[in-house]
Amino acid sequence: MAKDIDINAKSPVMRYRVYLKLEKSLQPNTVEAYLGDVEKLCIFLKDNGVELLAATIDDLAAFLASLTDIGIHARSRARILSSLRSFYGFLKLDGFIDKDPTELLESPKIGMHLPDVLTLHEIDDVINAIALSKKEGQRNRAMIEMLYSCGLRVSELCALKMSDLYLQEQFIRVTGKGDKQRLVPISSRAIAELEAYFTDRNRIPIKPGYEDYVFISERLKKPLSRIMVFHFIKQLVLDAGIKKNVSPHTFRHSFATHLLEGGAGLRVIQAMLGHESIATTEIYAHIDSTRLREEIIEHHPRNRKM
Repeated sequence: MAKDIDINAKSPVMRYRVYLKLEKSLQPNTVEAYLGDVEKLCIFLKDNGVELLAATIDDLAAFLASLTDIGIHARSRARILSSLRSFYGFLKLDGFIDKDPTELLESPKIGMHLPDVLTLHEIDDVINAIALSKKEGQRNRAMIEMLYSCGLRVSELCALKMSDLYLQEQFIRVTGKGDKQRLVPISSRAIAELEAYFTDRNRIPIKPGYEDYVFISERLKKPLSRIMVFHFIKQLVLDAGIKKNVSPHTFRHSFATHLLEGGAGLRVIQAMLGHESIATTEIYAHIDSTRLREEIIEHHPRNRKM
């Protein structure tokens, strides 16, 4: 359990743990999954100065909205809400609260459409569908890996420049909406795919003015457009035999969902997807002080040791 949660033996969370284990007879993994979802809420409430037992329906609605904001899929949000309903049902049953604030919360509308989050296995299937025999093969592998490992928007991927890469420090600088900048950790696998692509990129006679862009169209000799990325991903998904409705943004959603399910905190995921402005001269000081990379390394599937 995280330090943010009161782990006193008489605390509501610890009492809930005992309830799940002894009265509900749930398996250890299931118990930890329920408690992990409660932990996310506890951290959110603490950040907003709200006591756990004083949380209202509006507080819980704001928490669920924050999950939507960082791209967490409706199915994952519905699962988290189910955990919270179980938790608050216990709190009412055990006399901690008089009224259950989850009773009137609406479940996320999942709908009948196929989910737009890929499993790690499906992401690997997409990457493995790329033919390295083609001139653009290694470039496309690097692009898919960057979308997933760094949670980039397609516009951010297309705008990425060589001067934004701090590969030795394992960070990249991303310019997002409104020209706001953030630093994002980059996995060793993504670095390896990029460096393999650079061999091909160095052979392209890039048009003047575009030399600093990372991902170049070999045919046009200038940066790829968002439409080009959309089209080649659609084809890759077909080649991989995946029946889901996949776009470049699907990899960003998968990035956020896998981090959340792996145990990363909402604050860290928001920072990775987010809106922090960082001047070039502040980069190395920021790298020295940040703990974001450590958490991404710990919780992103690409960084787990096999």
